[in-house]
Parts: sequence; structure tokens; C-alpha cells
Amino acid sequence: MARAWLFCLCLLLGLPAQAYNITHIRDYDEIVASGELRVALYQDFPPYSFMQGGEPAGVDVALAQGLADGLGVRLSIQWMQADETIDGDLRNHLWKGHYLRPGEVADVMLRVPYDQEFSNRRDELGLPKNELVHMFGPYQRERWQAAFDPSKIDAVPSIAIFQYYPVGVEEDSVPSFYLGSVMNGRLAGMTHHYRTLGAAFAGMLQGEVNAVMGTQAEIDWLLAQHPTAGMQLTENAYPNIGKQVWELGMAVHDSNRQLAYALGDEVESMILDGRLAGIYAAQGLRYMAPDRYAQ
Repeated sequence: MARAWLFCLCLLLGLPAQAYNITHIRDYDEIVASGELRVALYQDFPPYSFMQGGEPAGVDVALAQGLADGLGVRLSIQWMQADETIDGDLRNHLWKGHYLRPGEVADVMLRVPYDQEFSNRRDELGLPKNELVHMFGPYQRERWQAAFDPSKIDAVPSIAIFQYYPVGVEEDSVPSFYLGSVMNGRLAGMTHHYRTLGAAFAGMLQGEVNAVMGTQAEIDWLLAQHPTAGMQLTENAYPNIGKQVWELGMAVHDSNRQLAYALGDEVESMILDGRLAGIYAAQGLRYMAPDRYAQ
């Protein structure tokens, strides 16, 4: 009723149609009838979602294709540029739309934190931060990981060794802030910042840094891209980093629970029958199933 009243007000005042933008959320039946599932994926984010040889590639792209296949529809990717926060990404791609694409939203978004505390966050007024979003369907656990050059470092028993050896990280990332502040800032001077983790890894290959730190999947993928380089994984922990391991899932508009049930069933099937583990293995990644499916 409120939407209709505001729309009529725009007409009475002679405002252009764009002055009141109504974002249309497609329900499950409409999605199936359209023959298309619109999935929001992060752009230029290997090994999860990126372009390779002119075609979409990555584990999230393969998962999205599996979800579309499960619904019997074709996949349509809505590429996302990361906002300052995940809240901005959810707003821009699930319920409001980006200013460059007013009113245009995806049906589902992948790589969303699956965490009860995160889902239940409140804003400064005590209201739910993402009341228009339903988060569901955990499909992967992720953790922090580092790799090092064994020709420069014998072993990495703890992060303390990075006081003496330069380590590369992606700028404005959790590893960037972590290594810049942990141990009273004693690692900050040896922490080198790069535009991407791939650029940091290239810096390690060229001898600019002796180690790199990112997510396990990113590190695994970079090692798989350079199998003869001889770089090795570390086995140390990361004290005071916050969550060392976390789960990732999907999100839809809160009104679209039927779609969430269908996609949740499909991703569970892909986990249980090994298809999802196979997708990760094909990219050279170790797959960590969510806790509920862990053996």
C-alpha cells in the first residue's frame, strides 16, 4: 500500500518515473518460468569467480552453473564489484540495486558469510542490519593460509619469523591489517602491500617478498598455477586474527524463501555426492565442507 501511495504521489507531482524506483524481486515461479537464474558473483576474484579465456571461470561459477542446472534453467551472471562492506554488496545486488543499474537485482548471491552472529547484527538504532536478506546454504569453510619460499626461509613455525623476512599481502585485506598490528606492530615494517594477492605472489616469485598470506583457496590456486616454483604451505596458526575458520553460503531477498529452499537442497546434494569437492579439486584447491557435513 505504501509503495502504491508513493508511486501515485510521484505521478501527481509530475516527477519522472525514476524518482520512485520500485525494485522487482522475482519469486521462484517467475524465475523458473523465465528460464534464467541470475547469480551475483564477485568480479576478478580468482579462484572463486573470474574471466579466463573470455569465459567465466572459478569454483563459484561452477557452483552457480550447478544451481541453475538443478532448477532446469540457464545461468546468468551479475558481476559484482565489492563495496566497502558486505552490507553494501547485499544492498546493491539483492534488494535495492546499484545506482548504475537502478532496480536491477540478482536472484541469489554467493560467497556470503554464513554466521548467526553476522546475520543477527543490529544497526545503531538497534534494528536488524540486513532484515531484507535471508542467508542460507553453507557450501564451504575457508581459513587463512600463508605460503613461503623455502629457498629463503627454512620453516615458518609462527608468524614471529616475519619480523625478519618480508611477506606480501593484498592491500586493505584482513592479512594486511593483521600483520600490520599483531605483536605490537613488529611485523608492519616487513609487510609489503600489493593490489592483489596474485601480484603479491608474483612478488614472491621475483624475490621481492619471501612469503604471502591470504585465504587457503587463493593460496592453493596460486600454487597450482606455478607448480614448478617450489613454494610451500605454512602450517602455523594466526593468534588474535579473530576467526581462523569461517563458513560461506548464499543469500536471497527475505521474501524469496521458496528459492532458498530449492537452492539449499541443490547445494546439499552437490556436497553429499562429491560434485562440489570435485569442482574445487579441478582448480587445485583443498575443499573444506561446512561443519554440518564434515566427516
